[in-house]
Amino acid sequence: MSMNQSNNQIIKKNLLIICRGAGDLATGIIHRLHRAGHRVIALETDYPAAIRRQVSFCEAVYDGSAAVEGVTARLVPALADAETDTETYSGINDTPAAHIASEKWDSSAIEAVLEAGEVPLLIDPKGESIALLKPDVVVDAIIAKKNLGTTIDMAPLVIGVGPGFTAGQDVHLVIESMRGHNLARIITDGMAQPNTGVPGNIAGFTSERVIHAPAAGYIHDVRKIGDIVQKGDEIARIYPDKESYDNALSEYVPVNATITGIIRGLIREGYYFRKGFKIADIDPRESEITNCFTISDKARSIAGSVLEAVSAFEHGVKIY
Repeated sequence: MSMNQSNNQIIKKNLLIICRGAGDLATGIIHRLHRAGHRVIALETDYPAAIRRQVSFCEAVYDGSAAVEGVTARLVPALADAETDTETYSGINDTPAAHIASEKWDSSAIEAVLEAGEVPLLIDPKGESIALLKPDVVVDAIIAKKNLGTTIDMAPLVIGVGPGFTAGQDVHLVIESMRGHNLARIITDGMAQPNTGVPGNIAGFTSERVIHAPAAGYIHDVRKIGDIVQKGDEIARIYPDKESYDNALSEYVPVNATITGIIRGLIREGYYFRKGFKIADIDPRESEITNCFTISDKARSIAGSVLEAVSAFEHGVKIY
């Protein structure tokens, strides 16, 4: 694989796909596209808040790398930010955005990760690197329930996952993310179903299986993902400030299991959040412990539809 050093541009081999987001659903998409032979780059925020951390590539932001079912995502650190004179810029797209991005990321470092058979992960919540990398496809799988800046002109094919996007306006295609008969349906006109705020039904449990923070603060995890807990068991503690957290002072708010089951998701140790933030997920099916460490059925379904859309695009089949 060669690199055109004069313009800092990655030379494409097969499709180059950028996925905005690297939480558990996005990880399912990235994993499927990577396994299908595509070159995939993930973009994340600087403080991701995944609770299904064992199956989320975004953990590479903290640990440098993250492996999920045989695929590794590796953090490519940004270069030191540099002030740019937009009157004298010269980037691969000959635009200020592309030039500024080229000052933040070294394409050769991204290329090295791709050549190693891994997924490069950039801390780029605004998607600034997209102008530099010029992907064939952009997938927005942030799952923010709203559009955080994705536009239909970012790539020849732009896909939005879940509510917040309109096919034909800000993206070419939308993938339904709501559980039910239409899960993973490819939408060519209009939007996905709006967010209901009610988690999917698992063994008869919906809202009660998801735990939201009873207070703002820093979390200390008392239990870990994969642990079997009884309803009422303490699984974490929330400290009101950094000093209390650092010194494990007695002033804290306990977080208790809302149902009996397996801790499938638990937010990262030391993370700060506001009251009401989603911090844990309990699976009532105690026999399904392996689910904590494998990509979910929902993520795989959505990933399959993304791959279908990408394959159609790759072979010139117009579906929108």
